[in-house]
Amino acid sequence: MSYAAATNRTKAEDDVATTAVQIDGLVALKIVQHCKDNMPALVTGQLLGLDVGSTLEVTHCFPFPNRADDEADDADGANYQLEMMRRLREVGIDNNTMGWYQSTYMGSYHTTELIETFLNYQDNINRCVCIIYDPARSLQEGTLALKAIKLSDKFMQIYRKGDFSVEKLREGGVKWDGIFVEMPVSVHNPAMATALMTEMESDAPALQDDLDRLDLSAAPFLEKNLEFLAECLDDLYMEQQKWNMYERNMHRQKQQQLMWLDKRRQENASRRANGEEPLPEEDPTNPIFRPVAEPGRLDTLLISNSIGNYCDQTNSFAAQVFSKLELMKAVGNQ
Repeated sequence: MSYAAATNRTKAEDDVATTAVQIDGLVALKIVQHCKDNMPALVTGQLLGLDVGSTLEVTHCFPFPNRADDEADDADGANYQLEMMRRLREVGIDNNTMGWYQSTYMGSYHTTELIETFLNYQDNINRCVCIIYDPARSLQEGTLALKAIKLSDKFMQIYRKGDFSVEKLREGGVKWDGIFVEMPVSVHNPAMATALMTEMESDAPALQDDLDRLDLSAAPFLEKNLEFLAECLDDLYMEQQKWNMYERNMHRQKQQQLMWLDKRRQENASRRANGEEPLPEEDPTNPIFRPVAEPGRLDTLLISNSIGNYCDQTNSFAAQVFSKLELMKAVGNQ
């Protein structure tokens, strides 16, 4: 797809939702190497490529430099991105921004910072994606722990309004699992590279990475995963306590309002008997008629996402461990 064709797409094509992400094999290797070399520090980088129909094709990437969180470093980081994209354009590499990638540890990426970054990208480009890579999980499971996510349209509308009350979430149809949308990721290699790897694979001896996949040790990964899960459950309990306190305050306020109204009605009855004008039955200046602030539910939704992710990871890893144990049991019986 030429650059002219990509820039002259119709509005109907722009409105097509992104349903898949295709990454070049070299890009996947760069992301893996960058994240692995900086463990346990979390790193991020820029994704470049083409927007073709409902698929985002990631053809190049470059890492962001590690920096502190201050305005001077933010300006330097922005200048670095612009300079890198300008130089890539000069050498004929796709320099269209497709989003960014970032590393995570044990799947702990459900944060408000991630949402804010998504919204900042959405202000400049119509469609973007975030590639999440977990080097710790890849090392333990022997798989490519790579996933592509985006924000759901319903959640973005609610987030821009800034009202995360239960009523607004119900009206918008957003549940705890409706914040992020995970898209399928496919790794694409040129035909010559695929042919070369196929030829090399038949003669390649077993490597240490192949033997590491047979490791039956599951305690470290499961222990850390369950530790994070317990922390999330504690955080969820604290959020539930805030909601319970809100409901108790609402109930107490209603009781105070009823008592005040009963007293005011008795007072008005006496005033009517004396031929005086009755007082209004509502007093906006009275603190008991001021609405109680409802706690936002955004933190609860994000914590619930993290809990679901840790449960899925535990289930997936435990299934692999049981499969290995059954395999070793069958080998032992022979």
